[in-house]
Amino acid sequence: MPQEDYDTYTLGDWHLQCGTTLPDAHIAYKTFGDPKAPAIVYPTWYSGSISDNVWLIGEDKSLNPNKYFIIIPALFGNGESASPSNTKLVTAFPKISFYDNVRAQHKLVTEHLRYHHLYCVLGWSMGAGQTFQWITQYPDFMDLAVPFCGSARTSLHNQVFLEGVKSALLAAKGIPSAGSKEGGATGEGFDEKRVWTEEEKSVGLKAFGRVYAGWGFSQAFYRAKLHEKHYGHPDLESFMVGFWESWATSKDPENMLVMLQTWQSGDCSMQEPYNGDFEKSLSSIKAKTLVLPAKTDLYFPPEDSEYEVANMTSGVGQLDVFPTIWGHWAGGPGDSKADLEWLDEKLSVFFDKTAPASSGHEHP
Repeated sequence: MPQEDYDTYTLGDWHLQCGTTLPDAHIAYKTFGDPKAPAIVYPTWYSGSISDNVWLIGEDKSLNPNKYFIIIPALFGNGESASPSNTKLVTAFPKISFYDNVRAQHKLVTEHLRYHHLYCVLGWSMGAGQTFQWITQYPDFMDLAVPFCGSARTSLHNQVFLEGVKSALLAAKGIPSAGSKEGGATGEGFDEKRVWTEEEKSVGLKAFGRVYAGWGFSQAFYRAKLHEKHYGHPDLESFMVGFWESWATSKDPENMLVMLQTWQSGDCSMQEPYNGDFEKSLSSIKAKTLVLPAKTDLYFPPEDSEYEVANMTSGVGQLDVFPTIWGHWAGGPGDSKADLEWLDEKLSVFFDKTAPASSGHEHP
C-alpha cells in the first residue's frame, strides 16, 4: 500500500485536554472491508504510518477484511494526522494526550463512519496505549480489546528511556529536555515553532536511533545475533547504520517529539471520572480484554501487565505473554514471523469466544 493511500477527516479547531486548541485539525485513516461488517479500530504506533499497520491484516489472518471492517486511525504527530510537519502553525505544536487522540477517533467512528458500537479495539505499543484509553474513555463502546506490548500508564522506567532518546535528539540543537512529559527547554523562544537545519536533523535523528537501538530489541536478541542472522547485517555497526539510523532519519524530528510527549504522558486514569485513580480506571473496563506483553520487552515488561489485569473486574481481563527473545519488536511490525503467528493465533481464539452481537453500523 503506498504511504499516501489514506483518507482524512476534518476536525476543525480541536480543543485539547491541556487547555489549548489545535487549529484546523484533521485525522488520517484507512479502512479495509465492508462498512456493514462489525468494526475493529486498530490505531498506529510511535513513528508508524498507517501503512505500517497493514502487516496484521489479511484474508489469511484474524483481522480478515472479509469478516470485519477494519479502521486504522493515525496518531496526531505521525505526519499523516495533524502534525508539526503538515500544519501551518508558527507556534510550537501543543501537547497532545491519548485522550485527545481517542476523542478524535471516536468522532471519526461515530459521526463520519457512522458506527455506534465496535467489535474490538487493538494495537501495538502506543496503539496499546490508545486501546487502554478507548476502553476507559468509552467503556460501553466495544466488546473486546487487545492491547499488545503496551501499557495503560507509561511507567517511570519507560519515561526514563524516553528521556534518553529525546535528549539525544534535542542535543543536536543545543536544547536540553525540560523534563518528562515536556518538550525542549523552557524560556525565551520556546513557544515559537522550531526550525531544523538538514545537519541538525541528520545528527539528532542518528543519535536518536542509536539510543533507541538498545531498547527496541532485547539483550537476548543481540546475544543470539539476530541482527546478523535475521536482518543480514555483517556486524553491529552495519546494523546501527542500516537499520536504526535509517529508520530514525526517515522521520521528522518535531513529529517524533510530539508523539514522544504523548507517550510519556500516557495514563488512562487522567480523565473524568477517575481523576488519577489508576486502579479505578482499570476496574471500570467492561470490554473483555486480552493483554499481551512480551517476555523480554524492555519498557513494557509483563509485570506491569499483570498489575493491569489484576485490577480489572473478575472475568474481564486475561493475560498471556509472548514467549520471545525479540523484545518490544515481538508485537510488530511483523518482522518476527514466529511472534506474528503466535499473536494471530491468540487473536483467533479470542475472537472465536465472543461473536459480534451486530455490525454496530448506522445505515444512512
